[in-house]
Amino acid sequence: MIKIEPFEKHAVEYDAWYDKYPAVFESEVEALQAALPEGDIHGIEVGLGTGRMALALGLKEGVEPADTMRKIARERGIEVINATAEHLPYKDLHFDFVLMSSCISYMEELYLAFQEANRVLKHGGTLVVGFVAKDSIIGKFYEAKRKKSLFYKQANFYSVEKVSVELINSGFHFLEFSQTLFKNLDEIKDVEPTLKGCDKGSFIVIKAIKK
Repeated sequence: MIKIEPFEKHAVEYDAWYDKYPAVFESEVEALQAALPEGDIHGIEVGLGTGRMALALGLKEGVEPADTMRKIARERGIEVINATAEHLPYKDLHFDFVLMSSCISYMEELYLAFQEANRVLKHGGTLVVGFVAKDSIIGKFYEAKRKKSLFYKQANFYSVEKVSVELINSGFHFLEFSQTLFKNLDEIKDVEPTLKGCDKGSFIVIKAIKK
């Protein structure tokens, strides 16, 4: 993971983003929910931050390296362990699914993170990755404000192609793509639809299956 100091020192400011952009958040929730497997299954969120997404999706546990973020997540009733995506403290073949939502931008080695997700997933398990694509409307906006931002200064914004290649190289297949957020950030006042593909939306969801 990239340095976590901004998230340790500014967890409250980070969490306030969800209140500032409720329609954006709800759009992301719906896109991720559609990709998660259904039924009585066991999964985690990796890099769950303050637990907003986990709470909205009904997830009960996960990992987060920033102490102040973990504290807020625990106050929301999420069971969260101090760990990074590259070193998950779980046994092999343990989970039905792993979710990574808006956290891969803070990972320096996607391959290692995806390889770890593959390790802890059962055979045929699902990895769901949600992220803002580098060349999208919002991706370009974030990139432009990188130097002045508390949180994007150390971020890596990845292309859909890059993420897809790393997933395949890490032992995943049957990739399915969906997208949402089709406007500039401040223009999104209502929940945006989730559509198949990855050519127009800023928030991309990739559902990948462990071989």
